[in-house]
Amino acid sequence: MFVTGLGTANPPQRYTKVQCWDAFRTSDWFRRLDRRALAIAETVLLHDNGIEARRLALGSIDEVFQIDPDTLHARFLLHAPALAAEAGAKALEDAALAPLDIGAVVVSTCTGYLCPGLSSYVIERLGLPRHIQAFDLVGQGCAAALPNLLLARALLAGSDARQVLSICVEVSSAAMYLDNDPGVLISACLFGDGAGAAVLSAASRPGRRSVEFTTARSLVNPGERDALQFESRGGMLRNVLTLAVPQLAADHVRQVLDLALEDAGLVQADITAWILHAGGRDVLKALQGRLDLQTSELGYSAAMLHEYGNMSSAFVYFVLQAALADGAPPGWWWMSSFGAGFSCHGALLRVA
Repeated sequence: MFVTGLGTANPPQRYTKVQCWDAFRTSDWFRRLDRRALAIAETVLLHDNGIEARRLALGSIDEVFQIDPDTLHARFLLHAPALAAEAGAKALEDAALAPLDIGAVVVSTCTGYLCPGLSSYVIERLGLPRHIQAFDLVGQGCAAALPNLLLARALLAGSDARQVLSICVEVSSAAMYLDNDPGVLISACLFGDGAGAAVLSAASRPGRRSVEFTTARSLVNPGERDALQFESRGGMLRNVLTLAVPQLAADHVRQVLDLALEDAGLVQADITAWILHAGGRDVLKALQGRLDLQTSELGYSAAMLHEYGNMSSAFVYFVLQAALADGAPPGWWWMSSFGAGFSCHGALLRVA
């Protein structure tokens, strides 16, 4: 399977961490939370947390503090289809394909729920064929991009689809929740809104870099489910984020990488570029240590985190796009996403 087109999308509104802090200080929530919670929020937003700005689907930053089920659902319904379709349209343009060339579409999200799912909206907005195979994947959190791509590979191999459109879209501002729990507060300070899309094909596209999705491995560890998950409270999604997450991510990525390298008969020194979900600054540090990498080797992930924050499942599309745009060296690239479950997935990309 080959990646023959890529596209990403964000809301136009860019908010720096200082702007977020200033808005928080004037909100009603600033008076509702206890002193310890306020100190945590100030530390995360005003010190180096690896994130300078985020794109949020809001008319103004003050809207982020309107936290009730109806408002959050309306935000998701308005922005998730639009972002998904925008990223998908860019991926189609990048692949030099028309909507009618697509035989299947796979859409992943965890920040909202629609029935019919987002695939229905994407089909309508992009003008995809009505007879298309359509799949909606939910509940996989930040890890969802790789399972999405694995399903695309299965569809290319086992159906009459010649081109598959893969989309991950997250409106994290539609899953906002605040209380005095440190993990909830840190989560609120990390996540941004965005969508990523890829066109997957059975053959490479002439005249451009070849990106082949090859050996893939997964690891799902239900015993660590409570470490990172959404729970429902008051009709809203509340993100559970524990201190164990950075090391869990690093350990799981290490295991999945080792399995894939063994399958392919490679060693880590064969990897020429790293396409990793970032999670946050502490996750990147844990990954660097566990994988024995130089800071520069995580440069694409760090750069996307700095400018966009953690966009959950969409994040790795941005990292892959950045590496290709920068002309990262050919060879074997490692792409990995991880998140709720606790789950981790990875794939070797052969790039020429």
